Amino acid sequence: MAEVDVVADDEAAPPPGAPTTDLLSLHESIAGVLATQGDWRRAYHHLKSAFDLARAGSLRDTLTSSYNRRYLDQWLHGPAVEHRGPPGIAIALVDLDLFKGVNDTFGHLVGDRVLREVADLLQQGLPPEAFCARYGGEEFALVIPDVDAARAVRIADTARIRVARHPWRRIRPGLSVTISVGLAHEIHAQPDRTVEPERQLRRADTLLYMAKRAGRNKVAYHDKESSQMIPRAMNTAESTGT
Repeated sequence: MAEVDVVADDEAAPPPGAPTTDLLSLHESIAGVLATQGDWRRAYHHLKSAFDLARAGSLRDTLTSSYNRRYLDQWLHGPAVEHRGPPGIAIALVDLDLFKGVNDTFGHLVGDRVLREVADLLQQGLPPEAFCARYGGEEFALVIPDVDAARAVRIADTARIRVARHPWRRIRPGLSVTISVGLAHEIHAQPDRTVEPERQLRRADTLLYMAKRAGRNKVAYHDKESSQMIPRAMNTAESTGT
């Protein structure tokens, strides 16, 4: 039987942006052909590429293509977060405001598109080591390592403004989307101090709840003295104009 001709490895790659499932199938198919030809070295190379693609896909959210909760948990409990010193690490929990109303009014297909676009907007402008992960439902987590508290607040508020100013009406007339953010910053200055990512996540969740209670479309964070909001929540006199 004549050998099946197989293109070189670098020629087999589909163009950028090809779906991961297509790449996975391609590597598996090429590996099978190479194995029948006895080219075990190149077959192994393609099988390893298929494995790496499958693993990477398991760490991505299928709807938004951002990282998923599994990746977030692995990162927070991995060596990357252990014994970090100054300037610290920030974790922001982000929730879409009144998202149920978006689904009820415009339908779930529009809701899915909103989630995808919010994920893209949240990832814009993040520092190189930072990432966005879908935390669950309409909630996302931003993890920003090696950042001081002031810069973390600026990054979170810039994301809030970016979402609020996005031209949502081009998707559906009358559509508007805002987010609320709870931002917890922590410095692990002592070399022997144990990092507690769950505690930091709980702090971020508590602050997110405060941002919701303060009127939504806000960033809640804790400075040296007390919890703060951006924009600043109006008191009763200000809201009535008296």
